[in-house]
Amino acid sequence: MILRTSFVAGILLALFPSVSLGQEVVDQWRYTLEQPAEGWHQADFDDAGWTAGFGGFGTRDTPGSRVGTTWATNNIWLRKSFPLTSIPDKPALLVHHDEDAQIYINGLKVADLKQYTTEYIVVPIAPDKDSTLQTGDNVMAVHCKQTGGGQFIDVHLVDADNIPELPRPKRSTTPFKSHLITKWGEAVTAENAWTEYPRPLLQRDNWTNLNGHWDYAITPIDSKDTPSQFDGKILVPYCLESKLGGVQRLLDASEVLWYRRSFDAKKSDDKRLVLNFEAVDYRCQVLVNGISVGSHTGGNTPFSFDVTDAIKDGKNDLVVRVEDATEEYQLRGKQVLDARGIWYTQVSGIWQTVWMEEVPASHISDLKITTSAERGTITVEPKTKGAGGVMVVVKDGDSIVARRRGGDKVELDIADAKLWSPADPHLYDIEVSLLGGDDRPLDTVRSYAGIRSVGKVKDADGHWRFTLNGETVFHWGPLDQGWWPDGLLTPPSDEAMLFDIQWLKDAGFNMIRKHIKVEPRRYYYHCDRLGMMVWQDQVSGGVGDAWPAWTRLKPDPVDAKWPADQHQQFMLELERMITTLESHPSIVSWVPFNEAWGQHQTVEVGKWTVQRDPTRLINIASGGNFWPVGDVVDEHSYPHPSFPFDLGAGGRFDDYIKVMGEFGGHGYPVKDHLWDANRRNWGYGGLPKNAEEYKERYVTSLRMLNELRGKGIAAGVYTQTTDVEGEINGLMTYDRKVIKIPAKELAELHRVLFVDTPPLVGEAD
Repeated sequence: MILRTSFVAGILLALFPSVSLGQEVVDQWRYTLEQPAEGWHQADFDDAGWTAGFGGFGTRDTPGSRVGTTWATNNIWLRKSFPLTSIPDKPALLVHHDEDAQIYINGLKVADLKQYTTEYIVVPIAPDKDSTLQTGDNVMAVHCKQTGGGQFIDVHLVDADNIPELPRPKRSTTPFKSHLITKWGEAVTAENAWTEYPRPLLQRDNWTNLNGHWDYAITPIDSKDTPSQFDGKILVPYCLESKLGGVQRLLDASEVLWYRRSFDAKKSDDKRLVLNFEAVDYRCQVLVNGISVGSHTGGNTPFSFDVTDAIKDGKNDLVVRVEDATEEYQLRGKQVLDARGIWYTQVSGIWQTVWMEEVPASHISDLKITTSAERGTITVEPKTKGAGGVMVVVKDGDSIVARRRGGDKVELDIADAKLWSPADPHLYDIEVSLLGGDDRPLDTVRSYAGIRSVGKVKDADGHWRFTLNGETVFHWGPLDQGWWPDGLLTPPSDEAMLFDIQWLKDAGFNMIRKHIKVEPRRYYYHCDRLGMMVWQDQVSGGVGDAWPAWTRLKPDPVDAKWPADQHQQFMLELERMITTLESHPSIVSWVPFNEAWGQHQTVEVGKWTVQRDPTRLINIASGGNFWPVGDVVDEHSYPHPSFPFDLGAGGRFDDYIKVMGEFGGHGYPVKDHLWDANRRNWGYGGLPKNAEEYKERYVTSLRMLNELRGKGIAAGVYTQTTDVEGEINGLMTYDRKVIKIPAKELAELHRVLFVDTPPLVGEAD
């Protein structure tokens, strides 16, 4: 006889209102995902080599589950010890199980359960088997099998007349620790961790890198005072959870992460000291010598504080207090508490460079640079602290090609302007000086510009196409997550980051869709100088009702409703991203939403973005619910590309560039280069039998994309550059050590997308 727990508990509470349903619950197990040795279920079996974990085990989307440890393979074997002060009158198992589960107590099989449940049930232990129970310590051993995905197993010994209320599962504080590491990660030290100047578009010489070993501590979230004791060292700029950070600890929303280090400084009457953070996830407060110098909310863009008034001559104490709720409304991209499928390990704390810069009291704080290919102009809009005009000098190599004095906005004509493009990514050097009353330079910074114009045009068949400098261009690139097995969101080094971009360029791509991540600013500098166009996604966020139903390109979509404060923060972070990156010529499109992930107030967000940056094309929701705003209508289709042209009936899509914003995702596992060989590593459309079939699938998708190009599709985005955690659909492995199809071969295959006349196959579907 099997009883549902809700039914049993309801009867007990109705008959005996004062009865306590509480009972000691042991959630600590040891487990293995590989077939154990014979006798694994016996009480005296040595399970010291098994992994420790908290119950239950499974995937969080399984109905009725309380997951403490992720289990996403076909089989799991579990063991735990639990005490009994007395034998229950009616011993039973409180269990939630999948396809098949065998349960042993002290070596005796007490249950053999078939199929699966969607909630906890009570399974009485047969009278002829309850004699296996004993006062003192008992050992439970469990084997569970699940081959369809979406799974769960959790078992407890209970008294059928006194069923305990199970507590919230205890989450492990240890992320999955993979053996994978890149060759650049292997070379990282405290001395060489991201030593490059982090802001290429506004450079000075006098700066101090604060990367390296910092003290760290983790305390309860209500802790407001700097800890008196710290837990150890963390390598900045790598996050708390990463291998390269040296800690590999998951931060809970109920905790605070503290950082501390010292730095040398000297007070000056005519200089200001600015402390810069390239990115901290997610909410932080910064103290210098115990004085709060500022706080920041938002985990993806740079910020800075003038700390001049808090410093003293000599040694100074720097403390950073960080909170990170990960799965609240905050913008987090692919980070989740339970890494699985297309969702990855959370990232907390400092994850990009920390640095200081000494600047004059009157100085240049920012530059906005725009260009026009039609007019051959570069326009510089400086932001300054302190009064004064500016002098702007433009150089081509060693030759000065333009010079002009001005104020808030300086436009310079460039004779015989050399235009920026993927084929010829020409960059002009720029020097901007803030002038004093006697025209003496008070501050001078270096920058650069690529002269180019982004637009769209209808072809002879009435299809909208992308243009660059007035010429039609097919956008062809990968979906690029920007994740790393050793640094997670942080590339192990500038050289590593550059490798990805250069390899994609060599492979014949002319564009990268940077997928719901904002990279370090040097990433876009490398795209600028190498000639790689970028579609830049906004980082996604929101949970539950903050995600609308995903109706894709169907008519009459419905938006999610976000609270006013959360929407305001979304817009603030969108504005910050655009402000930070808008001077990079490589960025040709902004993508505010991906699919329906946190998609809300779509038309309002789209119109704001169009007005905020009219120099770029706006793809309001890549693969998401289509609303008539911006410039692009974007479909996602896996594994092979397809576009629902019929949904454009009545002219819904007539004013928009049609693109394949995601397709492909063909998986291919490479032994010894998997993040976790024991999980269900996957790609779209199932896994090929061999490398030949993998390549054949890629070529088929490429052919189908080219046919769609003939029907009006103006861009294609292939998923994806690298494997990422459980996704094995990259063109190279996660550790970048195995290339699945050589770049030279890919470049040859991709040439078909750039012939002048694409094939016309049939009519538009």
